Order: sequence, then structure tokens, then C-alpha cells
Amino acid sequence: MLKPIKLANKNFLSSLDASSEEIDHILEVAKNFKNNDLNIKLKDKVLGLIFDKSSTRTRVSFQVAMSKLGGSTVDLNPNTSQIGRGEPIRDTARVLSRYCDVVAIRTFKQSDLEEYAKWSSKPVINALTDLEHPCQALADYMTIKEEFGDFKNVVLTFIGDGNNVANSLILCGALLGVEVRIACPKGYEPNSLVIKKAYEIYKNKDLLKITNDPNNAVLGANVLYTDVWSSMGEENKKKEKEKDFNGFTIDSNLIEKADKNAIILHCLPAYRSKEITDEAFESKRNRIFDQAENRLHAQQALLSCLLN
Repeated sequence: MLKPIKLANKNFLSSLDASSEEIDHILEVAKNFKNNDLNIKLKDKVLGLIFDKSSTRTRVSFQVAMSKLGGSTVDLNPNTSQIGRGEPIRDTARVLSRYCDVVAIRTFKQSDLEEYAKWSSKPVINALTDLEHPCQALADYMTIKEEFGDFKNVVLTFIGDGNNVANSLILCGALLGVEVRIACPKGYEPNSLVIKKAYEIYKNKDLLKITNDPNNAVLGANVLYTDVWSSMGEENKKKEKEKDFNGFTIDSNLIEKADKNAIILHCLPAYRSKEITDEAFESKRNRIFDQAENRLHAQQALLSCLLN
């Protein structure tokens, strides 16, 4: 029976905190969890959740994942704890290390997450920052592997804002050798340092393409992926971004240019008629809810590999 192998890195702050072999292993462990072929019990282990941003799927999937592993979860809401009153991160991290076995943090600055990890003696997981969303990428690539069997010759096209999701898709894609195309309006490209790191990893530099032309980006693509145009904290930019993103909606026109067996992914929540049409969202190509379910299995696998 497959057994989770402990990751070399104590933390999972970025997709790059795991090697390509470790990402493959996490996805295989996740598959075994999903198929009920694996029964791991992390009895008495405690997961602490620190969420500075609102959440549905990330929060619930982490709580259910830990419960299924036999552990428990403590929700450290900044609004009802000293965290929200400005206690230094280094103090919070050292205290929580005495109570929890692992902490998942959803916050704004990647630097705050890194500060937690610096002072914590227990594993810290990136549950989303403005820079990356590596747990989402694990579920995304798990869903793609389910559909196509492997990543050979798979083309993933992300259409929308070059945000945290796009950044993690790029980095995880580089580790797995997947061709990733990012189509976004000018000025909304992914983080330049992320792109630089990805090019250093890719054996074939042509496998990463950043473009402002969605029509060209979807040609022959196997996966069409999108996300909301305005992330949390960008509500004041909503009207401006809707104007800038005109033409970047996944609709029948773009779908027709993709591979005939292409699937559609969305990390949710979705705003129909904005980044994706209702017709496209509800089409037979939709693997969005498989993708959402896979958050649970991927996080079970990640927790198992960090805590075993």
C-alpha cells in the first residue's frame, strides 16, 4: 500500500517548496485518498487555521481533510483573537507552535506568511496569499491528471488576471513540465519573479507563454481555466477591471478554438457573464466541481506528507 513520504521542506509556502517528484507523490497520495485506497490516521494532531481573508472551499476542505485524518482543527479568527489586535507575528507563531502541529494561513502578504514560518517550529501551509495559491494548484493538476492520465502534451491556458492562482499554476506547471499559457490584458501579467523562476525550471522554455491575445492562447488547448477578475481586496477596482478585461471571457467562441476534448476549470467563486459565460460554465466540459472536490483530497495528501 502506498505510504505518504515526508516532504524534505518543513513548510509549504509556495509550489516551489516541493520538488517535481514530491508534487507527483502528493498527487498520487491524493488519488489514493479519493479512491478510498488509503487509510491514514493522524490521531491527536491539531491543525490551526489563521484566515485574514474570507473563505469557503479552502476553509471547509482543510477542516474536513483534517477530520478525515483523525485530527482536529482550531479556527483562529483574527476578529476574535489577539491576532487581530496587532500581536507580533513572531509571538503568535511561537505560541501556536506549542499548541498546534501544523498551521494553514490565508492572508494578504507573502512576507507575513514567511514571517510565521520563520518563527514557527511546526509546518506552515500557504492557504492563499496575494502572491500564490499553491494548494489550489495541487487540486488543479490532480483534476487534469484524472482527465488525461498524465501531463504529456497537455496544454493549460489560463485566461484572466495574472494573480496568485496564475502564479501557482505557472510554478507547479514548470515542476511538472506542463505547457502553460497565460492570456491577460496588458498590465495584468503574472509576477515577474514568478515568471523568471519558472523559466529557470522549465527544460523547454517554450512551454511557458505569456500573451495579451486570448484567441491565440486557446488554440489547441486541452484545459481552459479562469478566475474572478477582481480578487478579494480589489472591490474598488471592479468597474475598471471589467472594462480592461473585455474580450477575456471564456465563451463558445474561445471554446471552439481549443481542443475538441478540452475541459473547463474555475477555482470559484464564479461570476457568470464576467470571466465565464453561464453556457460555458454549465457545459459538458465543466470539471469545476471535480476540481473543487479535489481540494479536499490534495490537502489530505499534503497534510499526511507534512505530518507523518
